[in-house]
Amino acid sequence: MLRNVLGKTFRFLGYTVQYGCIAHCAFEYLGGIVVCSGPSMEPTIHNSDIVFSENLSRHFYCIRKGDIVIVKSPNDPKSNICKRVIGLEGDKVCTSNPSDFLKSHSYV
Repeated sequence: MLRNVLGKTFRFLGYTVQYGCIAHCAFEYLGGIVVCSGPSMEPTIHNSDIVFSENLSRHFYCIRKGDIVIVKSPNDPKSNICKRVIGLEGDKVCTSNPSDFLKSHSYV
């Protein structure tokens, strides 16, 4: 009787660990569900919208202009911010007033 209960318990724990590892790998490498904060992407993405993110582009360096990226907020590491890519490494970004742009925008 005790052996049967212990066997079922260890089997349940084994399956739990296996599915936990699979879920971790899926969220780490394939994508996940993210809550974005901040009004900077409105009307495309609103504050506190829930979005599905995919992580494959960052692993294969396929990020292009116009893509939306999700990063940890520099002010609050527990929250995520969404930004649209307007330039890549080596690109020049022209603005009407550079001092205002540097105060209100984040660089990722």
